[in-house]
Amino acid sequence: MINQNSQFNQLPKELDSVFSELEINKHLRQAGIKKSLGFSCSYLFQLIFCLIFQHRNWFSLLDSKKADQFPAKDAVYRFLNQTTFNWRRFLLLLSTFTIRKVASLTNRTRPKVFIIDDSSYDRNRSKKVELLARCFDHASLKMRFYKGFRMLTLGWSDGHTFMPIDFSFVRSRKSQINGISDHIDKRTCGYKRRQNALQTEPEQIPDMIQRALTSGIEASYVLMDSWFTLPPLVKAIVDQGLDVIGMVKETKKRYNVNDKMVSLKQLYRLAVPVQSGKGVLRSIHTTMANGTPVKVVFIQNRNKKSEWLAILSTDCTLSEQEIVRIYGMRWDIEVFFKTTKSLLKLEKSRSYDALIAHTTIVFTRFIVLSWQNRCHTDERTIGGLFYELCDEVNELDWAVALQQLIELLQDVIKQTNKKIKKLIQSQLEQWISNLPSYIKAYLPISVCES
Repeated sequence: MINQNSQFNQLPKELDSVFSELEINKHLRQAGIKKSLGFSCSYLFQLIFCLIFQHRNWFSLLDSKKADQFPAKDAVYRFLNQTTFNWRRFLLLLSTFTIRKVASLTNRTRPKVFIIDDSSYDRNRSKKVELLARCFDHASLKMRFYKGFRMLTLGWSDGHTFMPIDFSFVRSRKSQINGISDHIDKRTCGYKRRQNALQTEPEQIPDMIQRALTSGIEASYVLMDSWFTLPPLVKAIVDQGLDVIGMVKETKKRYNVNDKMVSLKQLYRLAVPVQSGKGVLRSIHTTMANGTPVKVVFIQNRNKKSEWLAILSTDCTLSEQEIVRIYGMRWDIEVFFKTTKSLLKLEKSRSYDALIAHTTIVFTRFIVLSWQNRCHTDERTIGGLFYELCDEVNELDWAVALQQLIELLQDVIKQTNKKIKKLIQSQLEQWISNLPSYIKAYLPISVCES
């Protein structure tokens, strides 16, 4: 653990090099997270940052034998509750700096995307937290209501590495429990974050994307779930120079076909079937109600094969398979939410400012781990020796590889005697018969019939 007497050597060796490489202390100063007296902000930040990796929380640390070596709890609470600290700027500076390092390891032709989604941030036992509201959890199987916020998050991904860029705690206007405290200075960053929370998610998303673009983060597409693919929001993002790829849900009269407004079900009947689409059923070029041209791809629902799902793309030049492949990158943010809540201890706090500060520190943990993981799994981080020889991240077509494996086994069978040939053939047939049907669809017909 970090000792008070060694503020210039506070981090474990594994993290010290990463903090220096990502210039985290520099970003803290640029975001105005600094103070002139007492424990430095960088020391307090590193202290809180390392708690999770020591399998401790703040209370167990103060109850330990070394409690006198660390600052009192009031110093940490004042650090987390400081309204003048610009945590949004810090996260944006850090993510931008790290994304540029990651982008240098990725082929320029590979699509980079922004991903937008929200997650529940429940505070069911709270009563006095600022801006507390009653929210509906649309992602839960229970379809429940809870007290708390919706954590709207903007992230970046290249298909291999995900980086959080920005977030906002959004509360419901109709089900408000508490408002903004009267004691907050309206000139501070904390008050601006509270005002931001009063906006709806479609109102905040364009501002989030604009801040990311202004900071220098490059992306070609914005991926989103069906809860966000509303015509006004899609048009606002397209006006910023980005294309949208997102799932769409059934609504009434949203699409214009031959000067006639149709629903999504009617659009499916008008769509042209796709031959050998490997799960892609139909596609059609159409226009949304606000005049935005889009391409809608209908794919088979894996959970219910009798049903279909629709994916919308404002980039009409993409093929159906490419639209589905790029949209699959949206899953990165679901893994991010699960990781921050289950492993990185995205905890609760009574103060709204402490919620913002703690969440930013948790996001920083994820950025550090993501960068370390990329360094340890990408051959190009070793130097430049394999830069041109290594295949691009995740570009291996597993279906082609599976077909080549089957063909290789068939060639081996031909060169063996009849007894071994019969044994291998029976084992191969049994293995193929136990495969899921969606995998069998990728195999040659001759293999399936054999």
